[in-house]
Amino acid sequence: MIRTPAAVAIHTDGSCLGNPGPGGWAARLAFGSSVRFLSGGFARTTNNRMELYAAIMSLEALTRSCPVLLYTDSRYLHDAVVKGWLAAWRKNGWKRADKKGVLNKDLWERLARQLARHSVSLRWVAGHSGQRENEAVDALARQAAALPALPADAGFEE
Repeated sequence: MIRTPAAVAIHTDGSCLGNPGPGGWAARLAFGSSVRFLSGGFARTTNNRMELYAAIMSLEALTRSCPVLLYTDSRYLHDAVVKGWLAAWRKNGWKRADKKGVLNKDLWERLARQLARHSVSLRWVAGHSGQRENEAVDALARQAAALPALPADAGFEE
């Protein structure tokens, strides 16, 4: 019998108090009975950047390559990966179908490296629907966005 390694379950969320505005991201990583929360934020950013940042930071926190089930309430993140937009953007020199540059390229590049490193399956969950883990990371992301003296998001452009 071949045993496959158990997947790490990651729930992520991003939040922005104004869009753009102060933003926060959070992730819940669970493997077996171990659970770890991560969060952070920036003084001025966008909700989409925070959604991406939550996924990136959680995947970068894993110490070795592994299977991952990543849950997100962000269609932007989910659809870009699952529907192949990310792969197409990379193939087309980070241009969209309309030939305009891809927004948040810095984060998409980081995410692409992590998707290549791990075996990631994305799952979309409805936000604010009572799903316990999603509600927990939503609250933590909002708390992170409200912290004083947040750093600048170096990749954010108006």
